Amino acid sequence: MLSYRHAFHAGNHADVLKHVALLAMLEHLQKKDTPLLVVDTHAGGGMYRLDSEAARKLVEFQDGIGRIWQPESRISPIPHAVEGYLAAVRELNPDGMLRHYPGSPWFFCRALRPTDSARFFELHPNEFRALVANIPAGGRARAAHGDGLQALKALLPPPSRRALVLIDPSYENRADYEAVEDVLRAAVKRFATGVYAVWYPQIARSEARKFPGRLQKLAEGASPRKIPWLSATLSAHAAGEGDLPGMWGSGLFVLNPPWALAKALTDTLPWLAARLGQGGSATWTLNSGE
Repeated sequence: MLSYRHAFHAGNHADVLKHVALLAMLEHLQKKDTPLLVVDTHAGGGMYRLDSEAARKLVEFQDGIGRIWQPESRISPIPHAVEGYLAAVRELNPDGMLRHYPGSPWFFCRALRPTDSARFFELHPNEFRALVANIPAGGRARAAHGDGLQALKALLPPPSRRALVLIDPSYENRADYEAVEDVLRAAVKRFATGVYAVWYPQIARSEARKFPGRLQKLAEGASPRKIPWLSATLSAHAAGEGDLPGMWGSGLFVLNPPWALAKALTDTLPWLAARLGQGGSATWTLNSGE
């Protein structure tokens, strides 16, 4: 939906979960020397000013990155995956004042090795202009103004046979759920060993409630073999509670998860729930299947 602007939500609890998990996956995948392709189908602006009018309208970052940013809010021991995430965000805020929040493309560009490459897609014209300005020009990372779901087929499989694909639309349009499922099904037929990370919101829509189960069914029904999967959720508060009852949490469903991801999230999710929970009702889940 072209009405969606992530600047209003940058740095919220959903971003924290997504970006901590993405960095944990990258750390493991880059232990192999083989080149890695990274694809972000809904890249957004790449980086966001938290003192902008958009960010200050909802100030969602205060209940996300804001709750773990200051040292006094980080009761030790801090999980390794969270430490890596905070270190990356500090690079954008070297004076210790939280003014900028990186989007997924910024995290990806920061981690790219000389042999790796990245492809970012964004439909919103204003977000695309910001994306181009916020990622390195030329070289290993390229941005395209277009539909990332439609573009994915042409990128798979990459020559190296190694890829991490992030699929995270806004889901403002109910049709997004079915579109993601269809594209993912086609992607695994074309490139069954790729790592596919699908972010989704926890909201009061039947499509959202059914979505993780449908993705699990897709993975377990894949041919000629089932695809391993991992599903993680972080709910900042119970449904209908809090200042922003529209989205109370979010989830990440990963096909072919790196083997170290389950351990990283087992260490991380309880820590995040304790600090990002609102009203003492935060919950988390972690499930997997072969």
